[in-house]
Amino acid sequence: MFELKAKTKETVVAWWMVFPALFVISVIAFFPLFKTFYDSFFEFGLNPNFPRKFVGFKNYVELFVHDPRFIAALKNTIFFTVVSVALETVLGLLIAIIVHQPFKFRGAVRAAMLIPWAIPTAISSQMWKWMFNDQSGIVTKILERLGVIEPGFPILGSPDTAMWAIIAVDVWKTTPFMALLILAGLQLIPEELYEAARIDGANVWQRFTKITLPMLSSTIAVALIFRTLDALRVFDVVFIMTRGSVNTETLAVYNRVLLMDRAFTGAWFGYGSALSVIIFALISIFAIIYIKSLRLKLD
Repeated sequence: MFELKAKTKETVVAWWMVFPALFVISVIAFFPLFKTFYDSFFEFGLNPNFPRKFVGFKNYVELFVHDPRFIAALKNTIFFTVVSVALETVLGLLIAIIVHQPFKFRGAVRAAMLIPWAIPTAISSQMWKWMFNDQSGIVTKILERLGVIEPGFPILGSPDTAMWAIIAVDVWKTTPFMALLILAGLQLIPEELYEAARIDGANVWQRFTKITLPMLSSTIAVALIFRTLDALRVFDVVFIMTRGSVNTETLAVYNRVLLMDRAFTGAWFGYGSALSVIIFALISIFAIIYIKSLRLKLD
């Protein structure tokens, strides 16, 4: 009886200790999320000539049934996310394995590989936009010399190449982030496991598939969740490089148009809120898929 009361008292004390953090999280995270979800059932704008009006699921129906621009942005977002995250994960894993090996100047190489990630996205995107310039861009000139494109071909002005150029820039910038997270997981794998596998006659591929990948599953899952969350909300690199033109507009770029450019010209706030809820739902779906498929333990 005494032990039960003691445990109950400890539980109450524990809840009181975490209550301030839970309260702050509720205020800065859950309340805005709830408010956005609530606003998505209304039609209103910043212009006082458009009063607030309850419309139910009209905004969601309009998005999925009567808005081809949303469908195109949704496809672009999913395509960008799947391709960029897949490339970043594979390249990040390869880089992490390489820099995990002992070699001369390893510390300098590890520091240098973080430079693309450390550069602000706005700066790196503008830098790559100049390098993709169809008249004087260095990347364009190199591709012309290699015979990949015709002289003066607008890489960022063509629907066939613009999205791939944006993906290339995102992979260049974010792969070091994935490599850093995976490298941290590699350093937690006991070297004794590899030594025992070598003694048992396991080759490099067998050690990679039987030890490295299983031990890194949780790390890769966390890295995928973080990176996918960012990719599904991609805005800056797309907006700076193409302004969402030539079939590169993503959900975040479209949402910016709804909530900024049209804020005073129509009742678009509820419509934009519905779009924000869809982005959140899309992120949640991807996170659940990663957790289930990679058996990530949350407890």
